[in-house]
This record gives sequence, structure tokens and C-alpha cells, in this order.
Amino acid sequence: MYVARVDEKGRIKLPVDFQKYFGELGEKEFFITSLDARIGSIYTLPLWRYNLRVLAECTEETEAADAIGFLADDLGGQAEMDSQGRLLVPAELRRELEMENQAVRLRAAGERVDILNDKVYGELRVRSRGRDANAANLAKLKKRGLK
Repeated sequence: MYVARVDEKGRIKLPVDFQKYFGELGEKEFFITSLDARIGSIYTLPLWRYNLRVLAECTEETEAADAIGFLADDLGGQAEMDSQGRLLVPAELRRELEMENQAVRLRAAGERVDILNDKVYGELRVRSRGRDANAANLAKLKKRGLK
């Protein structure tokens, strides 16, 4: 988990670890959006194209795929990493997720990077520390091999 800031111009500077990871992949172009209007996500373009194929092939859940696709398009946009490791977060996404000129948390989530505003980060932090739920979750995952 990294603390970052969306600056007054709407840019977010990726931590060096993320810059290095994406550099090793040869990726400088990204699609930044949200699939739930709560958490922002930074996708490499190949990963985003994969998601678009999944949505297009969702013939049994066309309404769900159309709704998620519309939301992603409405809030999202392409961004290219500059020489200082910054990405321009789309204006509509910044407004919707209340992250204009704000501190945010960046979290590696598989092949994407999630952007959490303070409110969502706080909610997830409280939920992750609920003793009963956490103990049950940990027990389940240890059965699956978590060490």
C-alpha cells in the first residue's frame, strides 16, 4: 500500500516500485477507470483490452456487461506515463471518486493498481480489522494453503 497524491493538475505519481514493474513490462500507456464508482483502477492497455473482450463475450449477462462497460467508459480514459512516472487521472473519475487534489492510497491488485480515496480506504481498513470476520476469513484461507 502506497500513499500518493492527485495533484492540482489531476496527475498521480506512481511509486518507484510500480514504475519499475510497468517499465519491465514495457508498458507506458494505461487505461484508468472504475468498475464500481468507488475504487479507481489503473490497467495496462493489454489488460484493459482483455477486460473489453470479456465484457463483449458476456452473452448471458449482457445487461451487466453493458452497465459496467458504460460506467468504465464514462469515468475512464487513456493516460501515458510521463518521464516522472505521473499519470493524468480522467477528470470525471477524479470528481466521482472525490480525489481531486487529495491524498490517495495505491494498492497492487493482481495486474492492476487500485486507487482508494480516504473514505473507501477507511471503510476497508475498518472491515479488515473486524476480529470475528477476520478470524473466519483467515481460517478459510489457511485451509486453502495460506501460510
